[in-house]
Amino acid sequence: MTTDVRIQAQIDQILARVHDGGRISYDEALLLYEHADLLDLAEAANARRQQLNPGNLVTYLIDRNINYTNVCITDCQFCNFYALPGDTTKGYVNSKEVLGQKIEETLALGGTRILMQGGHHPDLPLSYYIDLVDWIHKTYPEIEINAFSPSEIQHMGIVSGESWHSILSQLKAVGLTGLPGGGGEILDDEIRKRVSPKKIMTDDWFGVMKVAHELGLTTTATMVIGFREELRHRMNHLQRLRDEQDDSLARFNNGFNAFISWSVQIENTPLARSRFADEYGATSTEYLRHTAISRIFLDNIPHISASWPTQGAKVGQMALHFGCDDFGSTMIEENVVSAAGAVTKVSPVMEPQEIHRQIRAAGFIPAKRDTAYNILHVYEDPAEDANLTSLAEIRKGPQAGNNWQPVTIVN
Repeated sequence: MTTDVRIQAQIDQILARVHDGGRISYDEALLLYEHADLLDLAEAANARRQQLNPGNLVTYLIDRNINYTNVCITDCQFCNFYALPGDTTKGYVNSKEVLGQKIEETLALGGTRILMQGGHHPDLPLSYYIDLVDWIHKTYPEIEINAFSPSEIQHMGIVSGESWHSILSQLKAVGLTGLPGGGGEILDDEIRKRVSPKKIMTDDWFGVMKVAHELGLTTTATMVIGFREELRHRMNHLQRLRDEQDDSLARFNNGFNAFISWSVQIENTPLARSRFADEYGATSTEYLRHTAISRIFLDNIPHISASWPTQGAKVGQMALHFGCDDFGSTMIEENVVSAAGAVTKVSPVMEPQEIHRQIRAAGFIPAKRDTAYNILHVYEDPAEDANLTSLAEIRKGPQAGNNWQPVTIVN
């Protein structure tokens, strides 16, 4: 990347401030994004990582992504997972029996959390979600329930007429512990109105999360790049995120505990049939550059996770040298980006042993965590890896799977 002497001097000053622990502005971050050398960005991102999470540990989580339904009315152009209401061939609402099988398998693998999300089903009442969380919490009290992205909470509000505060309060009362950051994509309405006009807009996404922070729920933030957005749209997302985090920490002493980004997967989606199809997506280098900028700029969000499910294991491993201190989760199951064409369509799980191997090969020490990033076990000795439970060991009977029956609400 060629830069003139004046711009390079500015870059050097900005990066020096990052190494000293200082905050940088929107314009300074944009300058770095456009002109800084990739390896210089990696070095600065790693410095920021050490300021927030000193040491050589890289954490990971054993959990499972569970979809209670794929019926949805938002018609996002980047989604191939959903089924329209009335589609009795593809659409489903998973029964408690099926969900229970999935949770039991997760617990057998040493899992500590389920990340449960679904489509915007027009016929599921608020009582369905409250009953579901209550049943999971009472039946499997040892599992953390991280469920329902801001767009799902907004949808519940539309269906029920109740406020976000009322909905989240009721869900928390029956066992909800956290809210995933799904549905973020690019938090800039100029982009959202083009690729997901029926889905939650930026102010409401942050509005739901603000209520979650007020109620003490654990939350994460996400971002998806590659929607033909400009760098200013990406920086608008990051600036809004940092500002909201400052406010939530000041008001509630609670905010997003992690950030994760990835590139949009369009292989099997309507975007792949667009005349602009070749312009969607992002390269591995672009992902790593974005990861470094995010780590540098989001100085008030403690953790950044690598995204092996969308970028592949090796790029995920490289992200550990671009400011990430977390390798994400085992997944065990993943349906949404897999349906769009991500690498998880071939292998939707990364066994704990493989996560350890990837982390160690990158020069770090693996540590199992929970949703709140409490360290559950540090695997200093590689010999411990041989004692980890594998899916092959626990899948000795019929495997849990989706309930591919005609769409009925089954309890």
